[in-house]
Amino acid sequence: MQNKTIYLKGIGEIQLKKSARAKRLSIKVKPFDGVVAVMPNRISYKTAEAFIIEKQDWIKKSLNQMATVEEQRTVFTEKTGFYTLWHKLNLEKGNGSRFYTRITDTEIRVKYPKDILVRDEKVQIVIRKGIEKAWMIEANEIFPDKLKMLAKKHGFKYKSLKIKNTKSLWGSCSYHNEISLSLHLMRIPEHLIDYIILHELCHTIEKNHGKGFWALLEKVSGNAKGLRNELKNYNAKVY
Repeated sequence: MQNKTIYLKGIGEIQLKKSARAKRLSIKVKPFDGVVAVMPNRISYKTAEAFIIEKQDWIKKSLNQMATVEEQRTVFTEKTGFYTLWHKLNLEKGNGSRFYTRITDTEIRVKYPKDILVRDEKVQIVIRKGIEKAWMIEANEIFPDKLKMLAKKHGFKYKSLKIKNTKSLWGSCSYHNEISLSLHLMRIPEHLIDYIILHELCHTIEKNHGKGFWALLEKVSGNAKGLRNELKNYNAKVY
């Protein structure tokens, strides 16, 4: 993939990426990723830039919406007081120039170079990786038993479970009843974790989101619509 970066007044940097897989020119505006134009190899950068200029009003509107999402993201400092279910985040400046992360039974310990501010994006990335490692440990302890219990309670059968660091979906169920759950479920209340698991278990029987699926989910969850609306208050991509 070939990349090029351009600057457009009122928008800022825009990445142009050529891809053999791309069938058409498209513009994506995502939180924390900025503006990216993906284009087939046959399209010139000049054509892409003209297309971006044509769509700049839409891009500006999307950037404003994106900024609202980005503002919700936590900036971790020594005073944040952040906890997962079992772990406390502890941050401290180190004496050297390297990052250090250690996950114990009760602690996420992150040391960062003394010449870098804790708010620096490099530090924040290391902190988030440490937090996600702790969530993965917790999820692997909790989700398999919870899935097994809910499946047995409601008469579902599934093939396997995988826990992934996915932020686009809370969970999924393959055609062969292989269930995947996001470790970011560790960030939401337990009753919503149960709802997501039941959602995926229902897909072992109903493979789409038709009337049969929602009727089944309502039966096993007791309040499918209400839980679905409550889940909208949480964003897997932002914490």
